[in-house]
Amino acid sequence: QDPEEKLHATHPQPPLLHWVHLAMDSIDMKDASIESDIRKSLVKRQDPEPYEDVAGKLMEKGSGTKTSIEDVLNAVLPPKAFKDSKGKNMMMRANSSKSSRDEVIELQIKLDTLLNERQARESGICPVREELYAQCFDELIRQVTVECPERGLLLLRMKDEISMTLAAYQTLYQGSITFGMRKALQAEQGGSSLEAQVKELEERKRKLQTRLQQETTKSELLQKKLAEKNDSEKKRMHSEREFLSFQAKHLEAFLKQLKA
Repeated sequence: QDPEEKLHATHPQPPLLHWVHLAMDSIDMKDASIESDIRKSLVKRQDPEPYEDVAGKLMEKGSGTKTSIEDVLNAVLPPKAFKDSKGKNMMMRANSSKSSRDEVIELQIKLDTLLNERQARESGICPVREELYAQCFDELIRQVTVECPERGLLLLRMKDEISMTLAAYQTLYQGSITFGMRKALQAEQGGSSLEAQVKELEERKRKLQTRLQQETTKSELLQKKLAEKNDSEKKRMHSEREFLSFQAKHLEAFLKQLKA
């Protein structure tokens, strides 16, 4: 079955006008991409065409026409518009031709070349590497869409889901940075009061150490006095004991003489 007939069978009411409006809404002529940047992109596109001619052809199809592969490509990869050197509005649509194996290999070589030329980082966060890989993914989606539009639309859905997941992680990362900065500011604001508290505690510590030294000196003097008093008391008691012993011996001798 022809791919266009198969797509029309799976989509009995093809939203052709939706693809047209989507392509038109995605074009901002005030900030349009430069033609050279579009040509350097990894996405394969057709030669430039007048903006009015392409828009007119798409509108002439009407909403009753069955969806073609080009219509799906216009939705998956919206046309790029720019102003040429003469100031004329031009448009470049995604190429609807099939890609061979050699073209896929050439795409890989071109990707590696651009990564080296633009000095993309091999790891970590790198906007250049992210942009180039996104362009390569878009080109792969284009190639798959030409072969099987349903598969291309499914890949586009997966790409959008991955983009939303990355955006959520980026929002979470930015939120964590904001939270960290807020905590750092709070810590900085509370630093002055903490410094004053530290100085107060250090002064208290110094006074307590001085008091401890004084009390230690008093304790040593008291211990020394007590030791001296104990020594003198021991000497006095020893002298009294010797005197009393001497008296006792003489009294015993005197008593013996009296008895004799």
